[in-house]
Amino acid sequence: MAQAVDRLVAAREATQKIAIVGDYDVDGVTATAQLLAVFSACGIEAQAILPHRMRDGYGFQPVHVERAREAGCTLIVTADCGSSSIPAIEAAGTAGLDVIVTDHHLPGGPLPAGTLQINPRQSGCDYPFPDLAAAGIALKLSLALGERLGRALPTDALLRIACLGTIADLVPLRGENRVIAALGLKALESSRSPGLKALIRQAGMKPPYSASDIGFRIGPRLNAAGRLAEADPALELLMSRDENRAIELAALLDGWNRERQTEEAQVVEQAQTQARERAERLGHPPAMFTLWSPEWHRGVVGIAAGRIARIWNRPTLLLAAEAETATGSGRSIPGIALHGFLSPWKDRLLRFGGHAQALGLSAELGRLPALRDEWEAAAAGAFAPELLVRSFSYELEAAPQEIDLAFLARQSRLAPFGQGNPQPVVRVGPLELAGSPRFFGADHLSARARGIDGGSLNLVGWGWQPRAEDLLGRFEVLGTLDLDRFLGEPVMRLIDARPSGSNP
Repeated sequence: MAQAVDRLVAAREATQKIAIVGDYDVDGVTATAQLLAVFSACGIEAQAILPHRMRDGYGFQPVHVERAREAGCTLIVTADCGSSSIPAIEAAGTAGLDVIVTDHHLPGGPLPAGTLQINPRQSGCDYPFPDLAAAGIALKLSLALGERLGRALPTDALLRIACLGTIADLVPLRGENRVIAALGLKALESSRSPGLKALIRQAGMKPPYSASDIGFRIGPRLNAAGRLAEADPALELLMSRDENRAIELAALLDGWNRERQTEEAQVVEQAQTQARERAERLGHPPAMFTLWSPEWHRGVVGIAAGRIARIWNRPTLLLAAEAETATGSGRSIPGIALHGFLSPWKDRLLRFGGHAQALGLSAELGRLPALRDEWEAAAAGAFAPELLVRSFSYELEAAPQEIDLAFLARQSRLAPFGQGNPQPVVRVGPLELAGSPRFFGADHLSARARGIDGGSLNLVGWGWQPRAEDLLGRFEVLGTLDLDRFLGEPVMRLIDARPSGSNP
């Protein structure tokens, strides 16, 4: 960090121009937005370069070095990428450009000499909190630069942006991430940014804001730009000072998000069909799934892989096949570090990188059948069978009468909830329906239930229409509890249900 700040100060004194090469997801875009704003506030000229998913692929590439050189930059700062980008860093050195890598992905090995790397996961780093997202690392670099130059930076404004990337990238919401998320969510309520205000209105959010608002409303809209088109409009929205332009951009992102949902639903449906066929062919579900198709949009296969992994409780790789190459993403399940499991095969892949539970990869299409067979065989021996059996755990039991606004107030002291600090799961019952369920959307349901103790509870189940019969007779449920802002009452978001009186 100290060396990186020295280099940035030297660039300022020499009036050198900096290129910020970010990633196209929420974490990369918010990290880039922070660095752009802070460099400008500190008198450093900077230009953002965001990769195009379809043209450039993932991460820092030699083509970005060429763009930086053509723009007259002498220094490149990466945001949410670069830890495995050896060809791009070598190209920068050849072109006479210095590189500062700011990233939180697992390093792919030693970087070329002279590279400055700010990554709490690199070997030998003794920073006490290794789980920062790229947006959190950009926040730290920004504050360190401001302190060195004696500039008082608007911390609340930085936290508003940093919390978006921190929450949306699913890093553990504990330690420093918990602080960034909590303070950033609070600061969002008083935001004067035209871009953030337009995005919040478009998403239909009302304060107080929660991590789920970011994860399910803000994050998908910002992500949709990079998934289906290019991430530049998302960055422009965050940096915008023009209210009318911000409204236009928020509507554009909303439209892309709806398109993304359609594409994702198609991939999930087709991947489900492939998964069933594979399980039938083998006589049992494999310990992990590797599925691909030329019909899939590679911008949404990561989200779809997460859906398939949850449905089958298996690590899942989904790849979009184009010509002779397949590009996609992998998502794991609790207890299985997919990145570490696949690392021995990285030399047979065209691209490989990511986190323990989520990764990206590219492979020659012709190699996939053999790789799939090898991965399935290795996974069968490596993954403990009990990890592949779906189970649910819960934090407490509560009678229906105990679920009230005071209960929610006590629970809120544990927020913000997310990866590493999940929302408490509650077991409630016995219950009986107080009327027929109401079906809405594609396959969702809502219902009112009453307990034998006289209490009542609102239930909502996303994708639960096929499971409506599980709520017949006397039953108990597992779920998370939130406030229904329309009714002003607690509502339970269903995870599971079964007949009351079943074994614990």
